[in-house]
Amino acid sequence: MLTEDARALLATGPVCDTCLGRPFAERSFGLTNAERGRALRTTIALDDDADFEPDEPADCWVCEGYCGTFDAIAETIVDRLETVEFDTYQVGTRVPPLVEENDRLLREDAGLEADAGEHIKRDVNREVGRRVGAATGTDVDFDRPDVLAVVDLEGFDPLEAIETGSVTGHAVDVQVNPAFVYGRYRKLERDIPQTEWPCRECGASGVQLGDDGEEPCDHCGGSGYMYDTSVEQVVRPHVVDAMDGEEGTFHGAGREDVDARMLEDGRPFVLEVKRPTRRDPDPETLERAINDAGDGAVEVDGLRLASYEMVERVKEHDASKRYRADVEFADSITADDFETALAELAGTTVEQYTPTRVDHRRAELTRERTVYDIDGELLEPTRAEVRIHGEGGLYVKELVSSDEGRTEPSLAGLLETDAEVTALDVISVDGEDEPFELEEYFRT
Repeated sequence: MLTEDARALLATGPVCDTCLGRPFAERSFGLTNAERGRALRTTIALDDDADFEPDEPADCWVCEGYCGTFDAIAETIVDRLETVEFDTYQVGTRVPPLVEENDRLLREDAGLEADAGEHIKRDVNREVGRRVGAATGTDVDFDRPDVLAVVDLEGFDPLEAIETGSVTGHAVDVQVNPAFVYGRYRKLERDIPQTEWPCRECGASGVQLGDDGEEPCDHCGGSGYMYDTSVEQVVRPHVVDAMDGEEGTFHGAGREDVDARMLEDGRPFVLEVKRPTRRDPDPETLERAINDAGDGAVEVDGLRLASYEMVERVKEHDASKRYRADVEFADSITADDFETALAELAGTTVEQYTPTRVDHRRAELTRERTVYDIDGELLEPTRAEVRIHGEGGLYVKELVSSDEGRTEPSLAGLLETDAEVTALDVISVDGEDEPFELEEYFRT
């Protein structure tokens, strides 16, 4: 019987309302454990016609006073988050082993099942969490909150906290999770990498040791980088600044060669901002600032606040790509031979062994990629424009050149002459089966 179980719990020693109600946490939805405990204690006092004498948390042998500190803990968390913008939160708790043992012994001494109700860690998380939510007007999120506050109960004296109404700040560890901005970038000039390219010779320091000591690095001209700028270096500072974050990481849906342009709708990317204190910058204002900084060489479009799942989607979502290439041949070819070769490549699956130009950073293996479509115009006997629609991961330059036989079939192989891509533009990067931009990946 419920009251008999409650009597057994009270017989173990002074037990506060929260600890008394916790073994019955699954009874009567909508009550706090303190309300359950108070109701049971009241029922027993009425049934026994006895004086109502509650046990305060400071006297409770189970929680040792911690159940009386929920308000103080929540206030400390709210103070720590005062300068941080967030919509969702989660609270976690480290409970002293002795208190966890007391919580177990309470049930054991009263003859209850070891898993009756809920245990103290979950109780503290919920009670502190709902106070944080009420004070900040935010929602709890158990999957991926904007902020996570972890409370170490051993980090403060509960009796002192009850008396003073405050908890020492070092008992609360606040983790601010990253924020994400999605968009597409266009790279309108050649020789701009997607991400910053530190000089390997000087380790990005810009200096080297000479006969007279340190001097500018010969390899990078003293800049520390192989290129003056990158898409990342144009985009990242503005997004990090708009969110008042500590640092940013650029994630692209693949990457084009340094000497290739990225045109039309652009390539999807996500900029991840670490420890942001602002999460809701105006995307249109941010877009204008980035495009002004890009100075006609780099542009972004369609900026939106995204969820963390968008990083994986940008990096893993299957994509098809369209290219435009200027091609030069070593020997003159005829228009008929050119058209015949293109027709043979259209719709075929090619085998590409890791190209020589990337074998220092890619595993050496043979990849199969499909050429969905290919067409073009022969502009001169030794010069053509070729347009290619291919599966993601298709090495376009090698589809043209053959890379000394590493790609089969190839345009050069079919025409039986050397062929080289002299200029390459990426026209589009689109999802194979569905677009990158699904509403479920954005914050509203």
